[in-house]
Parts: sequence; structure tokens; C-alpha cells
Amino acid sequence: MPAVPLAVTGSTGRLGGRVARRLADAGVPQRLLVRDPDRAPRLPGATAVRAPYGDAAAVLAALEGTSTVLMVSASESADRVAQHRTFVDAAVAAGVEHLVYVSFLGAAPDATFTLARDHAATEEHVRSRGLPATFLRDSLYADFASALVGEDGVIRGPAGEGRAALVAQDDIADVAALVLRDPAAHAGRTYDLTGPEALTLAEVAAVLTAVTGRAVRYEPETVEEAYASRAPYGAPGWQVDAWVSTYTAIAAGELAAVSPAVPDLLGRPARTLEQVLRARVTRDPVGG
Repeated sequence: MPAVPLAVTGSTGRLGGRVARRLADAGVPQRLLVRDPDRAPRLPGATAVRAPYGDAAAVLAALEGTSTVLMVSASESADRVAQHRTFVDAAVAAGVEHLVYVSFLGAAPDATFTLARDHAATEEHVRSRGLPATFLRDSLYADFASALVGEDGVIRGPAGEGRAALVAQDDIADVAALVLRDPAAHAGRTYDLTGPEALTLAEVAAVLTAVTGRAVRYEPETVEEAYASRAPYGAPGWQVDAWVSTYTAIAAGELAAVSPAVPDLLGRPARTLEQVLRARVTRDPVGG
């Protein structure tokens, strides 16, 4: 396999795919590490290689000859941290010189949002292996705001009057592409990536209403009500904990900080929730 300086994971998803397209548009050769090469985007200068996170041998082979890798966090699962550790260990064994990891805002062992604890464990493993890294700690995605809305037009959750600085996936992708093209300039850095404003869920609902024309409102729940309302989905306990703790993290103020990282790095303002939603409506006027 010919040497390629950059490897990108997650290219079949929305965030990793955005990064891969930006690199391809800039003429940067890259290797796309995916579970199924047939689903990888067809991009100039890109080669798709099968490398599931939990398959150490496949990851080791896929990373041979690469110096920098973008590690988009694996799909949510009960063993995600174990998959991440396997991937990181394989990256070290392959001689990767720099890892850019997509983490989460406020990642910490005691974070309210349960999945932020997974990200903290992954960051700590990267540090323990001595692998030079850059951590991109993303806030909740502005792109997914409409997914919070139920069929009845209501956002329900125990977020109280807490605020969240929702971030655009396009801004994250712009930052990731910038870092990947000059990783040494960002070694050892942790960037909190947020939008330019911290909104309550009532304000998020108001923006959704204004942009889509569909009436949306926020209805606070207690934690007990939140667990009860999600019980019918039959999801495993760890996943329900993650769903509910998304809102309790907002209530606790852990997602309210507005970081200057996006404008500082990109030289322009971060996209607002309204801008993200309007761009989506323009692309998909039926779906909104």
C-alpha cells in the first residue's frame, strides 16, 4: 500500500465525510478507514480500506505508512471505549505520529453527560500511550436540533433553563481539515468547538419554528419523567442514560460555554443555529 500522510475515519458519516471532502477538494491524498469500503465516498486522491475500530490487525495494516489520522469517535455502543483503545494502540504500533480525535465538550470522568465520560477515557488512553494528539471537543450538533423534536412538535427533556452552544458540523469539519493539514502546529492542543451563542431549549424551539414554519415548543420534564417517556423505546440502559443525561448536562450548565476557538482558528464567526437550519432547508426544502 503506497504511503499516504493522512488517514481519515468516519468518512461514511456526516462529520467524517465532510472532512474527507474538504481534504479532497484541497488536493490532499488520504486513506479512508471504513467498516465497508463499498460505502466509502468516491473522492479524488482517496483510497478506502476496511478497518473496523475493534479489529487491531486491520487497523494496523490500514495505518501503515500514514503519519496523521483523524479519529472520529465510533458509533455509540456499550464497548465504544474498548474499541477506541484498540484503535489507538494499533495507531501507535503503526507508527502514527499525530492523532486528531473528535471528543466532546467538557469531557471528564465525572461529566454529567455519560458519553462525555467515554471521551475522557479515550483522551486519557491517548495521553498514556504518548501519542501526540489534538482533541476537538465538540458541543452538541446544531445540525441535529430538529431531531430533538417529537412528532407532536415538542422538545421534551430535563434541561430546565440551561443553555447549550450548539455547533455546526461544517465548522467542526473546517477546523479538523485545518488541523490535519498542519498537525504539528496543533500538537498537544485541546479545542472546545461551539457555536457563537448559548441557547435554552425554549430558544432552540423558537429558532426551529421561525426557520421551518412548524410550531415547535419546549416542555421541561423531571428526570423521572424523562426515563419514563423513553422507556417504550426498549433501548438498553446505557443508551437511555445517555439520552437523558444530554438534557441534565444542559441543566447543569456544562454545555453553556461559548468558545472562541472556531473564529480564532478559521478567521470568521462560527455559524449560528439559524444559519445551519436555513442552509439545511435550502438543501432539503421538503425535509426542512
